[in-house]
Amino acid sequence: MIVRGSVRVPGDKSITHRALLLASLAGGTSHLGGALTSLDARSCARVLRQLGTGISPLAPDRVITVTGRRRFQQPSEILNCGNSGTTARLLLGLLAAHPFAATLTGDPSLRRRPMRRVTVPLGLMGARFAERPGDGLPLTVRGGRLTGLRYEMPVSSAQIKSALLLAGVAGRVPVVLREPAGRSRDHTERMLRAFGYPVEEQDGWIAFAPGGRVEPFDLQVPGDLSSAAFLVGAASLAEGGALAILGVGLNPTRTGFLRVLARMGARVEVGAGHEAGGEPVGDLLVAPAELRGTTVAAEEIPGLIDEIPLLAVLASRAAGATTFHEVGELRVKESNRLELIAANLRAIGARAEADGNVVRVEGSDRRPAGRVRTDGDHRIAMAFAVLDTIPGARVQVDDLSCADVSFPRFAETLRGIGVVKRKTAFVKGSSR
Repeated sequence: MIVRGSVRVPGDKSITHRALLLASLAGGTSHLGGALTSLDARSCARVLRQLGTGISPLAPDRVITVTGRRRFQQPSEILNCGNSGTTARLLLGLLAAHPFAATLTGDPSLRRRPMRRVTVPLGLMGARFAERPGDGLPLTVRGGRLTGLRYEMPVSSAQIKSALLLAGVAGRVPVVLREPAGRSRDHTERMLRAFGYPVEEQDGWIAFAPGGRVEPFDLQVPGDLSSAAFLVGAASLAEGGALAILGVGLNPTRTGFLRVLARMGARVEVGAGHEAGGEPVGDLLVAPAELRGTTVAAEEIPGLIDEIPLLAVLASRAAGATTFHEVGELRVKESNRLELIAANLRAIGARAEADGNVVRVEGSDRRPAGRVRTDGDHRIAMAFAVLDTIPGARVQVDDLSCADVSFPRFAETLRGIGVVKRKTAFVKGSSR
C-alpha cells in the first residue's frame, strides 16, 4: 500500500484535560481551540459541569468556552469519570482542597485502576478518603485545608505528579516531588509556569510554590503525538510514498517513541515548528522503512508508556528481537496491556512473551492473521489495526470503536492516508 498526502490528528488529550481543569479554576472565561472532543474529554467536561464550571458543548472544529469560578461547588450527584483515568486522578488533587465530600466512579475498566498511588500522598496533605475494599473507584474524597508535601513517588507518573501539583494550586501550599526513574510528561509544569507559579527542577526533584494565580486564558491545543504515533507506524509499514502529520505537539517528554523508532531504522523527519501555550509544535514527515529490533531501557519507559503497544506491533515486523524493560505499569492501564500485547501478538502468529516486567518480541515477515482481544483498550485496538494495513494481513480487532476514547474517527483517518485495505477484517463491534 502507498501512503500519501497530509493529515491532522485530534487535539492532545493530556493538554486538553489540564486546560479544562485549570480553566475551571479561573475566575472568568477561557477559550480552547483544537481541543480533543473524544469520550475521555467529554467525561472531564461532564464532571466539571457538575462542579459548577460552565463549559460549552465539545464539538470538532469549534472553540470551547470555559467559565471558571475559582472554587468548585459541591456536586449533588456522583462524579462519573467514564474511562478517563486522567480525569479521576487529577480531579482528586483539586477536590482534596475543597471543604466538602465528593464521590468519584467510572466504567468497569477505570474502576479497576489503582487510586491509592494518588490518595496516599493526598492523605498526607490532609485530605480524607472513604474507599471500597481493594484499590480503585468508587471512592469518596473529603477535602479541606491542606499542608505542604515533600514526597518521593513510587512510580514515574504524570498523573500522580499532576494530581499533587494541582492539590498545591487549589490548596495554596508548596509541593516537592521526586520521580524514581525517567521523566514523565511535563504539561502540568509548563502550564503552571505560564500562570506565574514557580516550578523548579533540580537533582531529580520538582519544587512547586504557590506564588502564581490562574487567570482566564486562550489556548490552541496541538495535535496529540500519541495519536499521531499510530499513523507514524502505519506509514512506516507501508510499501511506498510519504505522509505528513501536521501541527503535532512535540513536547520533549513525549517524543521518546520517536527516538526508539530512529534506532529501529524508521524514517521520521521533524519539521520546523513554533510554540503554543509553552508547548513546541511541528510537523512530522514519515516514509516507509525496513525496521530492526532494539532494546528499550527502563529509564526510557516513562516518556513513551502510551506508545508501547504501537512499538510492540512494529517490533513484530522488525528484523531481530526487541525487548522492553520495566513495563510493569502496563498491567494497570485501561487493561492489562502487558499481557494483552503478548497474547495478541501470539494470536496473530508473532512470537512474543511477557515475563515479569519485561516484554520480548521477535520480528517476522509472516503475514499477521488472527483475532485480537482489546478488552476495551483504545491503544491496543489502534495498534493492532495498524498491523492489518499490511498486504495480505487478516487481523480481526474485536472492538475498534473503543478508539473513540482518544481518537474519534480513527478508522476513517487510517483509510484516508491510503494504507487500509478495501476489505479489512475489523469484526462486529468496530466503528466501521
